[in-house]
Amino acid sequence: MIDLLLEITSLSSSFGAGWSGVLVSLPLWGGPGWGPFLAAHWLDMLTTALGLAYIILEYRASIWLWAVGFAMQALGIVLYYQKGLYADCGMEFYYLAMTVYGWWNWMRKKSSSSQGEKLEYTPITSWLSRPHSLREGLGVGILTLVAWAALYTFLVTCTDSRVPIADSFTTALSFVGIWALARKYLEQWIIWIVVDVVTCCLYFYKDIPFKASLYALYVVIAIFGYRKWRHMMKENL
Repeated sequence: MIDLLLEITSLSSSFGAGWSGVLVSLPLWGGPGWGPFLAAHWLDMLTTALGLAYIILEYRASIWLWAVGFAMQALGIVLYYQKGLYADCGMEFYYLAMTVYGWWNWMRKKSSSSQGEKLEYTPITSWLSRPHSLREGLGVGILTLVAWAALYTFLVTCTDSRVPIADSFTTALSFVGIWALARKYLEQWIIWIVVDVVTCCLYFYKDIPFKASLYALYVVIAIFGYRKWRHMMKENL
């Protein structure tokens, strides 16, 4: 954990440098330098736009977030591989599978526990209110630590990753976050706040400034998203 904090501190020092480098290289609008700039950053910009649409749809608890997410993850495979974020690249394949599961799970109609009425989509629920939530949470926590250790070992031994601790941490925790989102748990927002803070620093360090800025925005939206989902959950009780 101390190593993770040290790595995050190192990454955060690249926050300002990441955008300053982009601003310096940013050509005048319509100038001849736009071609090389777009060639270097078009995939980052496109996935950022899709990511913004994704988080807005997630905030609104719209099922269409899964369709946008599928396109974003597919393009993310290429982007992360190019940038040497191999754990993130591999995670995108898991995300693709979870977008299919999430769409299916959210489409299932369930009865309201209080009135017996059929709801249009799967309702928002609290993970902590589930029976045996403590035992389930302990199991998920252990699996997350195992995944973190396994990914870290892989990155150190099989890749040239310069940020194996942070990369493997965000990947392992994201496994849980996307699963909790697919299950439509309120607490998925808390997981994503942690992931987004670390990822923001990581992407600035890896020279993906547009995507890094998106994750900074994600942190803010996640805070408001938690409040909105909690209100929506209470309305469905």
